Amino acid sequence: MEIKVHIDNLNVHFGQTHAVKHVAMAFPTNSVTAIIGPSGCGKSTVLRAINRMHDLTPGARVAGSITLDGADIYGRGVDPVAVRRQIGMVFQKPNPFPAMSIYDNVVAGYKLNGRFNRGEADEIVESSLKRVALWDEVKDRLRANSMELSGGQQQRLCIARTIAVKPEVILMDEPASALDPISTLKIEELIEELKEKYTIIIVTHNMQQAARVSDYTAFFYLGDLIECGDTRKIFTTPEKKQTEDYITGRFG
Repeated sequence: MEIKVHIDNLNVHFGQTHAVKHVAMAFPTNSVTAIIGPSGCGKSTVLRAINRMHDLTPGARVAGSITLDGADIYGRGVDPVAVRRQIGMVFQKPNPFPAMSIYDNVVAGYKLNGRFNRGEADEIVESSLKRVALWDEVKDRLRANSMELSGGQQQRLCIARTIAVKPEVILMDEPASALDPISTLKIEELIEELKEKYTIIIVTHNMQQAARVSDYTAFFYLGDLIECGDTRKIFTTPEKKQTEDYITGRFG
């Protein structure tokens, strides 16, 4: 099994708060790993450590090792912006750039590379929107403001914007929690398709969703990784009583 992202002895502090404690886990290539656990257990904190989002948080300290294809993303001289290009992030609430058109949202990251080729940009927009099953819905109004889209369409647009810069890993923080059931289903189907090309790590509070979309599941509680393994095993025969209690709804 090829490993795309590897975490070893990860600790995250916010001031005096020890939010994530001595976490070690691996994320296989072209798979979906779901991170589950009650609110405040460290799920999103781990996710944000994987693409150096905590660099932007005052008072945050990250220690330990996170590697992408064996290279330490916190190594000396590593550019966090380059890391975020390789490890894209999709947030809980759809966040298209509000003053931009659908087209400009998709090519926003491409433009940051400093050179702009219209033909290349057109190709990126079409292929990215097709990958997220949005092209047929918006191809006749690419210049329309992105805020005219529905919530589910906006979230798929944000995923298109993420994959337009050709990342290797996509992080998703509760990507469907603000969406209706039909839009949620579309996002879940999309995750299934995207894992052919990307390694996906998703934080979700919805255990049915974790069971449906993921190959592997990690259960966190109070900053500790309690158990991690094959999703079917975690949901049917977990090794730890804490995991079983959470999955069966006894707490959380």
